[in-house]
Amino acid sequence: MDHSSGIRASLAGRYATALFALAEEKNSIDAVQTSLATLSAAMAESDDLKALINSPVLSRDDAGKAIGAIAKSLSLDGLTSNMLGVLAANRRLDQIPAVIRAFTTLASSHRGEITAEVTSAHPLDDKQIDALKAQLKKRVGSDVSVSTTVDSSILGGLVVKIGSQMIDSSIKTRLNTLSQAMKG
Repeated sequence: MDHSSGIRASLAGRYATALFALAEEKNSIDAVQTSLATLSAAMAESDDLKALINSPVLSRDDAGKAIGAIAKSLSLDGLTSNMLGVLAANRRLDQIPAVIRAFTTLASSHRGEITAEVTSAHPLDDKQIDALKAQLKKRVGSDVSVSTTVDSSILGGLVVKIGSQMIDSSIKTRLNTLSQAMKG
């Protein structure tokens, strides 16, 4: 199952594809993926970092300096740091979460793994992710890597996307379905 053609079509996908090509060339896919996971965790924990990547008023120069300092403080690898600099220079720091998801999918596909994009109302801990991986492995018959995002609007439950297959057990969807059923 190759999802890479769909990934390359989006803006974030083009950045992720370029980053992946460089990482593959330099034999550093794992290092980049580790850096992106570190960056993702930092974004989940830091309101300041979220504000930085979503700031429409920060100049390119200031955004570049700030993201460079963050990359250094998080000890991100050189390729990831450079990509963040390019995103800052192009006023595209808001694309970081999508670039991380796209790179993760490309890396998993490269390794022959299946990737599930999981959206939850609250961050999942390692134990919950391991349990989810085990359930998904039973369902699809092979190892599944998990890319997580948080969306509080789903209220609870999970939305899991594997390729074009969507498993939606979110409370929001259940409530909408119940509401439709009650309307008759």
